[in-house]
Amino acid sequence: MTVTTGLVLAAGAGTRYGRPKILVDGWLGGAVAALRPWCTDVRVVTGAARRALPDGASEVHCPRWANGIAASLRAGLESLADRPDRVIVHLVDCPDVDASVAGRVLDAAGDRPTRATYEGRPGHPVVLPGSSIQALLQELRDAQGTGPFLARQPEVIEVECADLASGRDHDHPTPRAAIRTGER
Repeated sequence: MTVTTGLVLAAGAGTRYGRPKILVDGWLGGAVAALRPWCTDVRVVTGAARRALPDGASEVHCPRWANGIAASLRAGLESLADRPDRVIVHLVDCPDVDASVAGRVLDAAGDRPTRATYEGRPGHPVVLPGSSIQALLQELRDAQGTGPFLARQPEVIEVECADLASGRDHDHPTPRAAIRTGER
């Protein structure tokens, strides 16, 4: 059995959005629900704000959250004392990405780095083999996520998911109807 750990990155202050996105109704629950069916463990990386977590999730607090997305990713990855076979990384601010997207990406992954794409645009979730975690940790810079690391990997699998979701991360408040349909 493949051991998969889920990480939901939700540590930022959401300055462009106007508040921490972990506090937006439904987003945290949706992000955890997208991973839970596929993961033995789901961890939520918090920082600027904290809130009660959905059932089946545990917290990893990132005290350096203000340093950028890589600080959150680093905190989540470093919390994995017993390295899983793979990690699926998702963002709290992609509310239309659900378990069908995560399942498709995981099904394609095997033991290679894999990411969802949306009409060819790289997005989340991203699957990292456990064997690549140490190398990624050595390369992470605070303002960058997995993008530069994945760009240097020769065998990244890209899985088109635009038929399932928009995959857009929401940096600015939008009307609820637009969030449901994936429009901006």
